[in-house]
Amino acid sequence: MLIFIENTPKSYAWGSKDAIPEMLGVAPTGEPQAELWLGAHPGSPAHVAKATNAQRTLIDLIESDPERWGVDGGPLPFLLKVLAIEAPLSLQVHPDRDQAFAGFAAEERAGVPREARERNYGDANHKPELLVALTEVRALCGFRPLAEVRHDVARLSAAAHAAGDEAGAAALAAVGDRLAGEDPEPVRLGFLRWVFTGDPAVPAALRALTDLSEIARGRTPQARAEAAADWDPDRVAALKALIASHPSDPGVLVSLLLHVVRLAPGEAIFLGPRQLHAYLDGVAVEVMAASDNVLRAGLTEKHVDVAELTRIVDPGEIESPRQPCERLAPGLVAWRPGVPDFQLLRARLFDPDRDETVGSGIDEAAEQVTVEARRPLVLVVVQGKIEIDRPLAAPAEYAKAKRGQSVYVSAGEPIELRGRGEVFLATVGS
Repeated sequence: MLIFIENTPKSYAWGSKDAIPEMLGVAPTGEPQAELWLGAHPGSPAHVAKATNAQRTLIDLIESDPERWGVDGGPLPFLLKVLAIEAPLSLQVHPDRDQAFAGFAAEERAGVPREARERNYGDANHKPELLVALTEVRALCGFRPLAEVRHDVARLSAAAHAAGDEAGAAALAAVGDRLAGEDPEPVRLGFLRWVFTGDPAVPAALRALTDLSEIARGRTPQARAEAAADWDPDRVAALKALIASHPSDPGVLVSLLLHVVRLAPGEAIFLGPRQLHAYLDGVAVEVMAASDNVLRAGLTEKHVDVAELTRIVDPGEIESPRQPCERLAPGLVAWRPGVPDFQLLRARLFDPDRDETVGSGIDEAAEQVTVEARRPLVLVVVQGKIEIDRPLAAPAEYAKAKRGQSVYVSAGEPIELRGRGEVFLATVGS
């Protein structure tokens, strides 16, 4: 069956006021609309669109006949989202499956209310996640080499010194001292613990960065030379954004430990459990395991549990969080990070009667795309209008969907996509 689903966007302070309303074709509310959840997670399950006068969620549908609507007789193991990021999210990490199971059980035994501010584990599942950019997206993700971090901190300290800020230069030098050591993993863990201890060097270093634009440009020829040499403009832009939104938050210093990644539309990153990250800006499609477990490491007014964070985070270095896609057929690509919970497909379609060029290679479009549906699919149209056809079903199934509309496709025969536009489809991992 092809079942239209819909949801109310979640309003978080970091969200855009217009990106999701524009996609959905509705008027902005004036409030930030950050995330559109398209799945069966209890935190915000999608609803069956216009089914009856009474709302029926996707959870209700699956529980009414799990063998027909669910995955192997159970709930969906993945959650598809559209993100509209106007300001940086919190620095965060998600537990692996064993950590989530143990942490959830411990908080249940302790009687910590699930809605409590200090609650770390809302469920017993892990939360790997994959993000594909719809616009340019910037993110902090994964620990980079400590030598690079020390180099950047030293340059910041030198720029502060050249600008005449001796106290700031000394504080930043103290930050650099905390990053010294032969074994990078305990150094990173020690730094995460230290930065939240209230050491006076932390707020002093943050004060030195509050006028980052002046430090980056330099107030004197010497300062300009110090700031310009070997300085990554994406790193400067990320620091500016973080300082503007969280000028006194220790997470600004934690961000220096992470890769800054700039994604063009169609590029992706994958973050496995235990990887520290924060999204900075942009509009994207995200798919993850069906969990909402988050432990935070700053850039937030929410609860930060440093002891639990440092217990579950992976302090190892990653070379790059980028996730390449693979071409399955003309117009169809997939991101398959090797987790059982999910994979994400993208179809690009053109109308031969109206379109002269269809692209080539990985970004090509096709007149028709066939997608297997051995397991349920959650589909969202992000551009144009498409037709969804299931000619081998008995009876045959057919639907039209435009930008912003979403469809739940039950497991069964393949679907055929035609029209003009771009479609993302989430399903169970391969």
